Amino acid sequence: MAEVKGKTNKTPVEETVGSYMTPIRDTLEIFSGKWKIPIITALFFNGTCGFKDLERVVVGITPKMLSKELKDLEMNLLIDRTVEDTRSVTIRYSITEYGKTAKSVISELHSWGVKHRKKVFDIDDSTVMESCDTDEKDL
Repeated sequence: MAEVKGKTNKTPVEETVGSYMTPIRDTLEIFSGKWKIPIITALFFNGTCGFKDLERVVVGITPKMLSKELKDLEMNLLIDRTVEDTRSVTIRYSITEYGKTAKSVISELHSWGVKHRKKVFDIDDSTVMESCDTDEKDL
């Protein structure tokens, strides 16, 4: 930091830790919003799901929002969209191998959230999972 007339000039974060922050910003962008993590989690718990299944499992999401979020997740290679040639066309969604790498990120967010709720709100919910070191179906 430089000294100017008795004041300390702070160097912008971008200059000092920009390369460190870029992947963090990317990650936050990918997982941003209210719905992406619940959708990913639903697919971890339930495996392959149809649109209506996801709409039912991710409580409160509108069809329009679900469609938008699924497109974003597919664009980021976290989920696969498979069109099945059935009597009426069926579209199924599943986690990609790459998407499975997000499990540790979601698990860490969950662990930190449990600790945060305990510390700030004095909530100790013993029914909440402490980690996700189980099978993908048990996220």
